[in-house]
Amino acid sequence: MAGSKNTRSPVSRFSPAALLALIASAFPAAGAFAQDKHAPAPLSIARQGAFEAGGSELGEGANSTSCDHGHVEYQIPVRPRATALFLWHSSTAAMWQRRWDGGEGYQSIFLRRGFPTYIWDGPRVGRANYGCEAYAYTPLPGRDAESFVGWRLGPTFGKWFPGVQFPTGDTDAWNQAARARYAEFDTVANAQLEAAAAANALERIGKAVLVTNSAGGLRAMLTALRSDNVAAIVAYETPGFVFPEGEGPQLAPGKFGPVYVSAGEFRKLTRFPIQLVWGDNLDRSPLWKNNFEIARSWVEIVNRHGGKAEILHLPDRGLKGNTHIPFADMNNVAVADLLSEFLRRHRLDGRVHAPHRR
Repeated sequence: MAGSKNTRSPVSRFSPAALLALIASAFPAAGAFAQDKHAPAPLSIARQGAFEAGGSELGEGANSTSCDHGHVEYQIPVRPRATALFLWHSSTAAMWQRRWDGGEGYQSIFLRRGFPTYIWDGPRVGRANYGCEAYAYTPLPGRDAESFVGWRLGPTFGKWFPGVQFPTGDTDAWNQAARARYAEFDTVANAQLEAAAAANALERIGKAVLVTNSAGGLRAMLTALRSDNVAAIVAYETPGFVFPEGEGPQLAPGKFGPVYVSAGEFRKLTRFPIQLVWGDNLDRSPLWKNNFEIARSWVEIVNRHGGKAEILHLPDRGLKGNTHIPFADMNNVAVADLLSEFLRRHRLDGRVHAPHRR
């Protein structure tokens, strides 16, 4: 019959060793299609989505423009805990989503620990930039150096603090950090605007711990004056404060306040626990050293009015080299462990069986 002289399969012409080599060349790596044994387990998300909160309108009817609302991105894990984490940074949502080197950020860390997470962009910021007033972004040279020094990565641009919790040899890590931000509108008026929208978001979310960074701390305090849904505030390195009239440093209001309110209003901040968290190398930054001292006096005033406020200085707990943004630092799991400890101590880590509100 035609072809009967060559009935062997082409594969059978190869020796066993050559055949293995051929198979290996066809597949890039044995683990390329399998999960790295060192990679975290998959996240179990029951529900995720986004919504807008608060806001105003210009005009009406066909001539209206909806504006000055905030944007919420949320993820609810399977078997969630009862209290959500409301993650609030004044200039970027990305800092909650990754570590400096691209590893897991607070969003994923606490989803794994069972907490619903809500990442917030306040009015006119990030994904909520449709404002009711005209504003403009003015690009200026030198912003990267401001971030480098302001975040306490080092004393001057490009000169790292010894032992800083940043991958100093990774040029892309710095490139990503410098680009992951947007204009933040640091004024007391904007902080009040954001607080009003955040209070509206909490009406939909329910009880939540406001976890903030930098100027988000002042905004969280102002939100607590408007909302009964604040379960706690954990503020990483806040430069802004709300004081009762006649108490604390008597300063002219700047872009981070302070905001002075009546004693009755101030006592709204005594209804829940508050933790102010501070990183390392404060003594090498006059700005942050001064804010740290103001924070100490603020905690004393809150507690004198019957509150439950405390300072957490990370070096005092054995964590060294932390920056202005500890939750994105290379040791962010250890920083997260201290937040988990705070939540457990104040019984804010209980589970629920019913679906979590959104």
